Amino acid sequence: MDFGKLPDISRVDFTLPPNHPDTLPLLQSSGSYLKPQVYVGLPVWVNKAWVGKYYPAGMPEKESLLWYGKQFNTIELNSTHYHIPSPDTIDRWRNMVPRGFKFCPKFPQLISHEAALRSTQDVTAAFCASIAGLEDKLGETFLQLPPYFAPPQLPDLEAFLQFIPESIPLNVELRHEAWFTDNVASLELFEVLEKYKAGTVLTDVAGRRDVLHMRLTTPSAMVRFVGNGLHPTDYTRIDAWVERLKEWFDNGLRQLYFFVHEPDNTLAPELATYLIERLNKVCGFDLKLPKKYALPVQGELF
Repeated sequence: MDFGKLPDISRVDFTLPPNHPDTLPLLQSSGSYLKPQVYVGLPVWVNKAWVGKYYPAGMPEKESLLWYGKQFNTIELNSTHYHIPSPDTIDRWRNMVPRGFKFCPKFPQLISHEAALRSTQDVTAAFCASIAGLEDKLGETFLQLPPYFAPPQLPDLEAFLQFIPESIPLNVELRHEAWFTDNVASLELFEVLEKYKAGTVLTDVAGRRDVLHMRLTTPSAMVRFVGNGLHPTDYTRIDAWVERLKEWFDNGLRQLYFFVHEPDNTLAPELATYLIERLNKVCGFDLKLPKKYALPVQGELF
């Protein structure tokens, strides 16, 4: 993810912001306690550097999703931002991953960026029909709006949300600075999201700390975490997130999708593994850890 990327992070204050005042009340009003569903994943399933380490040595690339699904239980599905997958592709994806796995598709840029949500009913219906084919392996979707989508366009967002079927859970990611500096705009935005049971995307990235608004509008959280090559702050930031997530779970958070990004994503599995270990220890979960494949030592077979 290039958004918010900085060449030098030495002056960045990575302190996790406090909860938005309305987040804990929202969680506390979500009803009786349910065992939370926790999903941790990455933004890609193809990476040659993972072969022999997180995937078996010699694995053909076409089997990447098959083996990814054995390591993680969700994927930030960015390919759908560029094209709507065919029914055959959807069927292939669905059949390659185990029960309990969740795909989180990103809405097409044709809808979010090129049309800015206007007059998109046909393509939106086509996209929703396509991803519905994932059946029980469809997780939460997310709509990433461009930096030029500003508060005066809130009526367009509200009209769009009315058109999304209830069977398609949706989270919204906003990037225009005014959403986070204009208190009236943010208040109106979050009221609209709550009204239509749409969630928020919390993006934790070095160069745009303002987008980490810590406001939940449903009892589900979607976090896009952007690391910096396993810099020590990657780990301290994850530690802070785990403490915050424990607070949210204790107050009624029912579902978490946490996606770990790293530069070129080669190191993303390592940080995701650390996150899972910390969630298990701090929150008392029993989440499955990714398995590393040991490379054979030369000569050990002789």
